[in-house]
Amino acid sequence: MRRYRARISGPLMDRIDLHVEVPRPPREVLRPDTPADGEPSKLIAVRVAAARLRQLTRSGKSNARLTTREVNRHCIPETAGRQLLERAMERLGLSARGYHRVLKVARSIADLAGSDTILSAHIAEAIGYRVLDRQKAAA
Repeated sequence: MRRYRARISGPLMDRIDLHVEVPRPPREVLRPDTPADGEPSKLIAVRVAAARLRQLTRSGKSNARLTTREVNRHCIPETAGRQLLERAMERLGLSARGYHRVLKVARSIADLAGSDTILSAHIAEAIGYRVLDRQKAAA
């Protein structure tokens, strides 16, 4: 898998916002008589709709469509979050594009949480979705 991933160019990987590994679920979880864990889909849908409305109200478009200039205007993290992101840039070797992608994802996470401010927890979660960057830095 590492050889295959190494064949994907850095600029292409920078354009993928979420790098997430999903483990195989245990067979017991797939049975229809197993109660579902987590939040019901209807509640998630309500929260997503509210976050989308928040984005459209703030900038007239979704966070994914923000330009670099708009990211600099609408995706300003608190001081601790900015410092965390700067450390992650160094450690993970994030490019400027990767940096802005993390900010957009963090802005979306904050919107889903109903927060006007991008907190360090939102930045940390967004960085956590860059699994392939972390694996590249570890290699």
